[in-house]
Amino acid sequence: MAASTSTSSTSSEQQPTTAERTPARVLARHAIDAILDKKGRDIVVMNMHHVSNVADFFVLCTADSDIQVKAIVDSVQNRIEEKALERAWHVEGYEHRQWVLLDYVDVVVHVYSKEKREFYNLERLWGDAPSESVPDDADDAADVALLQEPAAEQQPETRA
Repeated sequence: MAASTSTSSTSSEQQPTTAERTPARVLARHAIDAILDKKGRDIVVMNMHHVSNVADFFVLCTADSDIQVKAIVDSVQNRIEEKALERAWHVEGYEHRQWVLLDYVDVVVHVYSKEKREFYNLERLWGDAPSESVPDDADDAADVALLQEPAAEQQPETRA
């Protein structure tokens, strides 16, 4: 990305501590819901747990214009701040609105123009990561299997 803009919480509000942080799965679901609200397309969630220590999840989407890139990015930031009380640790590309990266440490959201998405092709670059597409007409992220809580191990029944 050509230019970099870093934002961090500079107000008197503090980020939640590690113990209070919102789980990555929940942050990713909030991001997807915000993207769907602004009609982002080609949403893909990538589980990065076992392929990189960069983040737990990547959320990728495509926007049809630079105005939509801005609308999606603003929507993601607002929703996560409102629902999870968290702000992006780092933001890149906001001024150019071709590829904006929102880094929430455990979740990285990538909002692309169609051309940048095709050129950088992160799905191919991180092809070893399990991924799941979210239908463009989905109501929300509730059905994204990669973002479901792992099933608790069931204890065998004891017989008396």
